[in-house]
Amino acid sequence: MVADLPLSNAALADGDASDVVSSRILQCVEATTTHLIQGAAQRHAEAGNVQAFRSLTKTGQWVEIWPQKDAQPETRQVTAEIWNAAIQAALDKCGAVVIPAQEKPYYLDRPIILKSGQCLFADPDAEIRLKPGTNTCMLRNEHVVGYQDRPVPESLQPDTDILIEGGIWTTLATTASESNGNARGRADSQDSVPGCHGVILLQNVRRVVVRNLVVRASRPFGVHLGTAREFLVENLTFAEHRRDGVHCDGPASFAVIRGISGKTGDDPVSLLSWDWRQYSASFGPIHHILVAEVSGAPAEQQSTDAVRLLPGVKQFPDGSTLDCPITDCVLRNLTDIRDFKLYDQPNLELGRDHDSSARAGQLRNIRLEHLVFTRPGVIQVHADTEGLGIHDVQLRCPVPSGYRLLLIGPQSATYKFDPKDPARWTEIFSPDRDCTVRGLTMRDVQVWRGDRLEPLADPYALVGVIRQEVNRDYPRTTPRGGTGRGYLIK
Repeated sequence: MVADLPLSNAALADGDASDVVSSRILQCVEATTTHLIQGAAQRHAEAGNVQAFRSLTKTGQWVEIWPQKDAQPETRQVTAEIWNAAIQAALDKCGAVVIPAQEKPYYLDRPIILKSGQCLFADPDAEIRLKPGTNTCMLRNEHVVGYQDRPVPESLQPDTDILIEGGIWTTLATTASESNGNARGRADSQDSVPGCHGVILLQNVRRVVVRNLVVRASRPFGVHLGTAREFLVENLTFAEHRRDGVHCDGPASFAVIRGISGKTGDDPVSLLSWDWRQYSASFGPIHHILVAEVSGAPAEQQSTDAVRLLPGVKQFPDGSTLDCPITDCVLRNLTDIRDFKLYDQPNLELGRDHDSSARAGQLRNIRLEHLVFTRPGVIQVHADTEGLGIHDVQLRCPVPSGYRLLLIGPQSATYKFDPKDPARWTEIFSPDRDCTVRGLTMRDVQVWRGDRLEPLADPYALVGVIRQEVNRDYPRTTPRGGTGRGYLIK
């Protein structure tokens, strides 16, 4: 039980304490999900093979848009079977379903729904596609709930003990601009729980495992979690994916996210206790999360390759507020993550005046360690932070003069909705908001010296503290700038 695993709020302050914290997170997750993994072989053997329920499929016809070799769009007429009824029948009868590989894709025209205790096993080569124009998630838990207008109640009863393994999942976002009518990962066609946006949607869950699968060419987040506790997401590959990989909203705790690789159009992993409301069904603290073995895509693929931690203070419609900190998290063994986004960012799409954090968010006891860069990367912090460790860093690349690995303070950048109309330009960040970082430790940083790595005598030389200034020449030059600044108190 989690109660048997006390964790100190200051455990990441120094030394090797993060090993203790991460091992305890692992211990908690393993204690609560091992029965799912160890029982997977037996459940697989007892599961209903979806091919045995093939008579329940229905045949449909539709149009799909795919790129040709010259990148020009090609319209294809498709006649195929839709498998939702067959999959649900196997789950209802056996509590688990096996989706074997076949020559043709398995099409869905609505989400697969998993109840507590149910499992889905797909062959690694089984491709599951969302029919064009469905505009929902592909798979979700039964009792998805939303609390955009108030805190999540402690009495909420989650769906539990769900295992999802295998398969190649796609919503048919066949190009960067073509979604085939599947732009949103909604919970259902009625969008009954606003803010849901996942290929796999797990909102209001406890003890769940998602593992060993591929998300390909999809517009929603690969796995969208929220109001989640004691979960494991591991060994996911993203192929030409158009948005976040694993996107976890608060409240969330005691989890492991590891083995994430491939190409994403946004953050491979993001932890957001406060989030833009069109992408979150709930808000609340995030704590005791281990993120490990995350690899950025090769440079030539132009992937985003960023990890985001977004704390904040949620202000509800009635004016009440909820602190949404991120605490006691370890991020380790990360390769070629170009940008660690630990900064304040109001809602760009709905307008910063309509959706922003009420004040600076809080980070406490955050450890980044075993980081490898083969191209320059940066850790950007704009949050009130207590206890930040950056340990064991290898900069395996030349870095420019004046390079800073860590930047503390507010950012400023201009987004030009219409490049010709400055009245439609907006600030992306919160350049007037101060932040303070206390308890920073940096150690074991190695830099590239021509043909080898050498220890850096003073790692703190790679720290920059930002002080914004108002750009009096705006909009002739950008960004607008501001009055905020960062403070570092060692």
